[in-house]
Formats: sequence, structure tokens, C-alpha cells
Amino acid sequence: MPRPPSNPAHPAPLLAPRSSDEYRPLPPGPADRRAAAEVAARAPGIARRLRPDLVAHLHDRRGTATTLRAIDAAHGGGYFDVGEEAEWDAEAAGETFAGRGQVIDVQTHLVDPGRWDRPSAGALAGFLSTVDAERWAGGVDPRQIDGARWAGLVFGTSETAVALLTSTPGGTAENVLTNPQIDAARQVVDRYAGTGRVLTHTIVHPNLGPEEVERMPTWRSELSPAGWKVYTLYGPPTAASPTGGWFLDDDEVGFPFLEQVRAVGPRVVAAHKGLGGPVPDASVAAASPRDIGPAARAFPDIDFVVYHSGYERDPHGQEGPYTGPEGARGVDRLVATLEQSGIGPGGNVYAELGSTWFLMLRRPAEAAHVLGKLLVALGPERILWGTDSIWYGSPQPLIDAFRAFTIPESLQERFGYPALTPEVKEMILGGNARRVYGVAGEVPVPAVGDDWVGRAAAELVRAVSAAG
Repeated sequence: MPRPPSNPAHPAPLLAPRSSDEYRPLPPGPADRRAAAEVAARAPGIARRLRPDLVAHLHDRRGTATTLRAIDAAHGGGYFDVGEEAEWDAEAAGETFAGRGQVIDVQTHLVDPGRWDRPSAGALAGFLSTVDAERWAGGVDPRQIDGARWAGLVFGTSETAVALLTSTPGGTAENVLTNPQIDAARQVVDRYAGTGRVLTHTIVHPNLGPEEVERMPTWRSELSPAGWKVYTLYGPPTAASPTGGWFLDDDEVGFPFLEQVRAVGPRVVAAHKGLGGPVPDASVAAASPRDIGPAARAFPDIDFVVYHSGYERDPHGQEGPYTGPEGARGVDRLVATLEQSGIGPGGNVYAELGSTWFLMLRRPAEAAHVLGKLLVALGPERILWGTDSIWYGSPQPLIDAFRAFTIPESLQERFGYPALTPEVKEMILGGNARRVYGVAGEVPVPAVGDDWVGRAAAELVRAVSAAG
């Protein structure tokens, strides 16, 4: 079972300067420093009263409560509904963060250490070193982000019932995880934990040549993906995207790919949109979600999952209310393309929160606006839970933070945002993904005390390696 870092100076998980493999973190702002100072002042005393290990406390739900209360106070209050008792009492913390439905995480990751010599490993290692400089001071050890650690963190240290395993951008020769390896990990978990605990994407780069699209029927038959994952910002320049990458609505690459999706199924396309960098620029133009509306309108029988919801963390300001398509940035670009294409709540577009939620939760006013805009534009049935784990360690603190989050009534009244009720949160955390990915009923999970993760660990590593 993975353990938290042993360094007592290690920050609370929700305050660590995290990024993903696709996105650099920003330096902490004044509110971040205030929250960190509050946690540093309060947590040691609570830890001494409860247990001798401060780091273990910070990774406990009571530590999460302390962190969220500090973030809330640093931003004026009203965003995280966490009582003081939850900082001290395990039962109170459990009640604060309790859920009523299964969690389905539609974005998780692992690597094959045997492919750590591939070109994409260098970029990923650079990002991970930025994420946690102390942990990776001697260089990134890919064994700490392999299949065994993925299963331990996603399933062993969180309440995640179903995880969708995806991969980073890159062709077979370049990537740290291939499509057959994704499927191999699923098959191992099926044997140890029961069928249905892992869903998969098959990664397609249609801009790298027609053979990618031509292979989709074979992949569909051999790998049984729950959906197709694309990175429109990845690859050489095209006629539609001279600065690199491609768009879902272009005639050269996007529409032929979508025609193949329609022909072979499953009719689910997950596209990385947003998180092109701290400040969007022309070099990552194809990370814009501006093509989602036209593509979804042209293919109403395909469900489009917009990874990261088009979010871009801007160091010069935070997202506020939607003000229209002119000059739209971040999530507003997604709202604008849906508005312009006549796609609203109940349509065939879903917004996903992987990395986006983590980056926003420390700026809760921005989080309230982003979630509010998505709820208005798409409705509560069209938002999906994802975490980008295991780049961020255990997803449990992110789950708990989301369950405790509220959109203040003042913002609801002023901007017309609906309330983020417990019922809506449970839809986002799992109910909506059931519809998109065909998860029927409650997914059986092993009984408490069944250490299937420990028993499966070695085989996960071997199976992934063999499939490469």
C-alpha cells in the first residue's frame, strides 16, 4: 500500500504545487500563502493530540478538513462547508465528506518503467519534478508511477469504484504507455477485483497518418475501449492548424476520424481541451475547445467528453462569469462554442474536471464561477469527474474537497448559477459517467480487508511490461 512521504516538511496534499504531464504549475499567490501558513500553524498541534506523525495527519481526512478550512478562510469564507470538529474527530470528518454513490474517475494514468527511455518520458519527468521537487530530487523513479502504484493509490487509498485508464500524447514509438498496455492493466484488475472496475481509452492520433484511423476497427475488436482519446494539440502543423495539431471540425483530419468513430464505435470521443500552458498562445491553439460545438453539431450521435473543460489557469487573473464569445478565454471558450452551435443542457457534450478541479479549488471564487458556468451551459447531467491521478497521488482529498464545496448563495443570485447540491455532486462524481460509458448498476467491489491490490501488484507490472 502506498505511504505518504516521510519528510515532515511535506505540504498538505491540497496545497502542494501540482501540475499534470500537460501543464506547468503557477507560483503560489497571497491567498495560497495565507492558507499554507494557517495549516502550518494549526496542523502540528492537532497532530500531536491525535498521533505523532504530522505527515500522516495531513494525509488523513482530518488533515483535509484543516486544509479546506484554511483555504476557505483565506478567501473570505462561504465556499467549503467544513466544521471545526472535522479537524479533530474522525467520525465528524467522515460525516463531512460522506457520499451516497460510487465514484467513477474518468481520467487516471500510469507508466511502464520499461518505456522510460522513450521521448515522452523526458517531458513527463520534467513536469513531475516540478510537481514535487523534494520527492524527485534524485530524479524521477518510474517505478513509483507504475501499474502497482496506480492501483494502490486509485483503488487502495481512495473510494474510487471505477477508474478509466488513459495515456499521455504520443505515438506507439514515443509514449510511456501504449494502447495494448492500457488494456493489459484492465484485464489484470478484472481478474483480481472483478469486471468493471477499470474502463479504458484507446489513444488515436489521426493527424499522424491515415493508418491510425484505419486501425480503429482492429483496436475496437482487440482492446474493447470505452471511448477514443485524442490530443488535438499534439502533432505537426496541418492546413487547419498551421502552428501544430488539428481540430475536430476540420475536413482534413477531424471529420474523417469522427466518421470512423461513428462507423466502428464506441461513439465516445474524449478530447484534451485546455491546459495548454499557464498563458494560452498560438503554439497551443489546437488546445482550444472552439471546435467542440461544430463537431458535436455535425455528429449528434457521438458523445464528446471535453477533458479539462477548456480551462487555462491564467497567472494574471481568475475566471469570472461568462460575458459572451468576444475575447473568450478558458472555460468561456467552451461555453461560447456550445452557445454558437445551439448545444445546451441535455446535448451530446460533457465537461470533465481532471486537473481543472485541483487547480481551481485553491481559488474557490474561480471554482464557483467555472462550475456555475458549466452547470448553466451544460446542466448537472453533463459534467464528469476526473482527477488526472496518479500524477497527484491519492484522489481521495480531491473527492472530499469536491463534496464539501458549495457555490455561495450570493453568486447564485447574482449570476443565476444553480446550487451545487449533494445530489448534483453525486451525479458529477459518478452518476453521469454511468450514462456515457455504459456502467450499469452498482459495480461490485471487493470486501473491506481484501488486499487484492497487494496480490495484483506484481502481475500488473509484468502484464503491462509484456504488452509493450
